[in-house]
Amino acid sequence: MTRRFLESARADAYHKQGYLFPVAAISPAEAEGLRRETEDLLDRTCDQPHVFQYTFNVPHLVLPGVHALVRDSRILDPVESLMGPDLLLWSAGYFIKEPHTTDFVGWHQDLRYWGLDDDSREITAWIALGDVARENGAMRFMPGSHRHGIVEHRDTWQDSNQLSRGQELAVDVDEKQAVDVELKSGEMSLHHGNLYHSSPANGSASRRIGLALRFISPEMRQVVGQVDYATLVRGEDRFRHFRPEPEPVFDLDPAGLCRIDAMLREMNTYYYAGAEEKAPELGVRHVRSRQDA
Repeated sequence: MTRRFLESARADAYHKQGYLFPVAAISPAEAEGLRRETEDLLDRTCDQPHVFQYTFNVPHLVLPGVHALVRDSRILDPVESLMGPDLLLWSAGYFIKEPHTTDFVGWHQDLRYWGLDDDSREITAWIALGDVARENGAMRFMPGSHRHGIVEHRDTWQDSNQLSRGQELAVDVDEKQAVDVELKSGEMSLHHGNLYHSSPANGSASRRIGLALRFISPEMRQVVGQVDYATLVRGEDRFRHFRPEPEPVFDLDPAGLCRIDAMLREMNTYYYAGAEEKAPELGVRHVRSRQDA
């Protein structure tokens, strides 16, 4: 299969702006199939809150379509163009906004809360499973803001802010300079973990679904907690800083879910530091997975 690396001009644009979109990823038919698979699992587990959350927070461990996608060359080739040949999937998560709701995501940086030691070796690929426009809650990017480094945030605990703490940047943002990340079904955006980004509420009549895949270089370390997990998806891991994630559990068998729980609980001891009053009792990685929009 022909490799689809980014042209140098597009790679340069990413490094200058901190983002790149639209990037061709999967076909609209594939996006619709994955959307149906996701919504089916959500429907089947909606009365099982513990299991229901796996779909949002570790979909690559419970959905075959997502498990296959994280190794798809159409996703990995553009990422490799920007990060090099060795890639770990650090986490994955769904971001769903129901129609005619008030939920939004405040301006923030992803890497502020992840405990990773390097702010230059992470990229999030955000894949649209359905058309995404400003009307249904598309992300907004602030061009060039990734060059500011990590800045201070404040916790607002706003119920309508989808982030775990209601966190938001503690610096002024000129929203007139922001770019709306509108995507067709199957397209993706790529953005740097330091980029300022947000998203408005979904005022449309359609559900908005996006799948975020977060890739890091194996050189990175977890420096806040004692242990972290990732999955090698391309190249070689010569550093072994991350434990391998549990094998996927496509039939949601209890023994497999227990292994996932053990991983998540181990990490929640530091991902929820300072947010204990809001943290769920169960081992679901909200702080880690709810840093995108």
